[in-house]
Amino acid sequence: MERRRVAITGMGAVTPVGLTAPESWQAVKDGRCGVAPITAYDPAEQKVKLAAEVKGFVPEEHLGKQEARRMGRFTQFAVTAAREAMADAGFAAGEEADRCGVIVSSGIGGLSITEAEHDRGLARGWDKVSPFYIPTAISNMAAGQIAIDTGFQGMCSCPVTACAGGTNAVGDAFRYIRDGYADVMLCGGTEACVTPLAIGGFTAMRALTTTEDPDRASIPFDAERSGFVLGEGAGILLLEELEHAKRRGAKIYAEIVGYGATCDAYHMTAPRPDGSGGARAMALALQDGGVEPEQVGYINAHGTSTHLNDAGETAAVKAVFGDHACRLAISSTKSMTGHMLGAAGAVEAIFTALSLRDGFLPATIHYQTPDPECDLDVVPNTGRAADVEYALSNSLGFGGHNGSILLRKWEG
Repeated sequence: MERRRVAITGMGAVTPVGLTAPESWQAVKDGRCGVAPITAYDPAEQKVKLAAEVKGFVPEEHLGKQEARRMGRFTQFAVTAAREAMADAGFAAGEEADRCGVIVSSGIGGLSITEAEHDRGLARGWDKVSPFYIPTAISNMAAGQIAIDTGFQGMCSCPVTACAGGTNAVGDAFRYIRDGYADVMLCGGTEACVTPLAIGGFTAMRALTTTEDPDRASIPFDAERSGFVLGEGAGILLLEELEHAKRRGAKIYAEIVGYGATCDAYHMTAPRPDGSGGARAMALALQDGGVEPEQVGYINAHGTSTHLNDAGETAAVKAVFGDHACRLAISSTKSMTGHMLGAAGAVEAIFTALSLRDGFLPATIHYQTPDPECDLDVVPNTGRAADVEYALSNSLGFGGHNGSILLRKWEG
């Protein structure tokens, strides 16, 4: 069967640096950092004091009051971003509803709801917890609510692959359209777990930085990096079969041309030190798109600011690209957004597409101390103009999940 081409025609985002996709991208171009002291609760009794929270988001301004009450924060983000993506694309399902689907990831779902209802159960008895607890907390509900909101009646799914989930969602949606199962897909990821339990859990496993200086917290590829900063938010893309998009005169941001997904099969949380799992995902994405390594000019890295991830991802890039690794740019926008877990790959797919559209490579900000293990061009501190035809966006998740998507600049 002939492979169909897939375009990005709509975008929506709620991030620590902006409440829309354009606002978030402008902040990234400007090098603005979303890391700040935690405000969702009082972290005085915990070691970690910083997070990359979404700021100024008032659910009732984006959703009806009753709707907002019956959605967890992660779902509120996702539905808001999906509405933006739909409006941006100028699309409504209509009679095509069964050819339109939703794939939206969440790594943890409604953890804050679980924490609150657990406290309520302890205090009042377990049969007194909210009847909305389960249907608001489960991870797939963001995808389900988006389908309800849009009327999309095709496949509706939720990859729960930790920090790779957003990229898996976009990649799976790309293949679903390319292989003829749908014409339009809303895809991406969402997360909202800046909570005492999540912060405590990540702290106990020594994954988070404990610095209280926002400028030295999320510092991917820097020798002084000491863990990631937990972020929250959502990114949703509208993908469309190319001829379908052209027929209705849709604007096109970029084209998705390849996808690779692998598993390290190695450790619960640590990646393979040689980065071989991530390398295979990148190589598969290139193979899938029929693109040579030398044609890639930019990689939006997973780049979490942990020692193992950044060193392993650098090794993976060298393994795939050889001598060309030193000639391409690889930056981490997590230096600005923190790590949004299941939303990260989707938001970074948006940033990668906009990098191609605008001919601009975002920086890895707050970079000070070079690390010999991370010796590639990380676009330190200041973004730059660059005309790039192909770019990769990488995500690596606990459990050994690796995902990489290959995007091509849209020439019209």
